[in-house]
Amino acid sequence: MKNYKFKINGAEYSVDINEVEGQQVKLAVNGTPYEVTVDKEIKQTKTVISRPAPRVSAAAGDVQRSNKPAPTAAAGGTKVTTPLPGTILDVFVNVGDQVKAGQRVALLEAMKMENNIEADTDGTVTEVKVRKGDSVLEGDTLVIIA
Repeated sequence: MKNYKFKINGAEYSVDINEVEGQQVKLAVNGTPYEVTVDKEIKQTKTVISRPAPRVSAAAGDVQRSNKPAPTAAAGGTKVTTPLPGTILDVFVNVGDQVKAGQRVALLEAMKMENNIEADTDGTVTEVKVRKGDSVLEGDTLVIIA
């Protein structure tokens, strides 16, 4: 049920829309029920609210967090992606560079903190998709390693 407040010629009205089916609307104006027909069918829209899954933490001191994004195998290699949205402060590799798993490939500022982004695998950098100063979203590909 949706409630709307209308002011018509200085008079205030409280309108509760109870049901909508096609062009038929069941509503109440200041508590008095009415069934009305509108000139066009009212399309129903559903609002979907997405909430992140709750985090489960261990006892104090037992929580370990990793700044490493999960490796994603791509047709051309392994993608190194961002774990959070933020801004690229620096990129430490170039196309053709040899990298080792755990080697820092970029520095990301997210939520006023600097996060090292590391290679997940050994290999050769085949593509660098970001530059210093770029804004990135969670899951964006930074580097591809083959």
